[in-house]
Amino acid sequence: MAKKAMIERERKRQMLVRKHAARRAALKEIANDRDKPMEERFKARLKLAKLPRNSSATRLHNRCQLTGRPHGYYRKLKMSRIALRELGSQGQIPGLVKSSW
Repeated sequence: MAKKAMIERERKRQMLVRKHAARRAALKEIANDRDKPMEERFKARLKLAKLPRNSSATRLHNRCQLTGRPHGYYRKLKMSRIALRELGSQGQIPGLVKSSW
């Protein structure tokens, strides 16, 4: 089980990304538009820099929804390999049969 502080930090980042997504996208569009004057693009870049760092989607890290483990994460299932193995052994995932010999 991951530290509660790390899980909460990641949850806070997700909230910030959702909160600032529209504003960040609008500023990026202005900043990357070559048809706009240089001053306007520069101001957009400055406003973008003023937004919180954790509101950037690249700061998010995938974590297992059951345990909070950051490594060995399966995107399709949104869980770690260890949690998948546990649930597979218990027969709680339809279609998954874990071999043991």
